[in-house]
Amino acid sequence: MEDRICSKVACRREAVSTLTFDYDGRMAALGPLGAGNDPHAHDLCAEHTDRMSVPAGWVVLKHESLRE
Repeated sequence: MEDRICSKVACRREAVSTLTFDYDGRMAALGPLGAGNDPHAHDLCAEHTDRMSVPAGWVVLKHESLRE
């Protein structure tokens, strides 16, 4: 199995979560690594997962395993 890296530009750390967006619903979903075949999903390392933010008025849904 090939290692997955963070989608952020110039970041080479190992991905630990997957971020997806629902633009119409103004919602972002952050969960464990997805299947890896969705071109609209973004893999994030632990640092970028912790620092992830969304535009004002958006809702972030976090999978139970990523909640603090």
